[in-house]
Amino acid sequence: MKDRRTTTPAQDAAAEQALYEAILQLRDAGECRRFFRDLLTPAELQAMADRWSVVPLLAAGRPYRKISVETGVSVTTIGRIARFLADGNGGYALALSRLPERPKEDAAS
Repeated sequence: MKDRRTTTPAQDAAAEQALYEAILQLRDAGECRRFFRDLLTPAELQAMADRWSVVPLLAAGRPYRKISVETGVSVTTIGRIARFLADGNGGYALALSRLPERPKEDAAS
């Protein structure tokens, strides 16, 4: 990561809050897509999408190695996501709980 300019914790908190407020102004997935494609590099966006794709699989109790094969995400990253899902700030679980129910995958998957 690049060296950051010198800012106070209050300035950092204000900038973070401003980002969250901007995100809350977006009305749908299409608007989010446009915003995040402007905000993030393609690699950053892919990393976020990869992490999010792991969350429902972990919540469903899938083994790490199967998730890794299915998503291409490393077992180490899956372990980190699992730690935050269990003991993080509750963001993954909150977002997951607000998603509409998806049909169950058939047992062959």
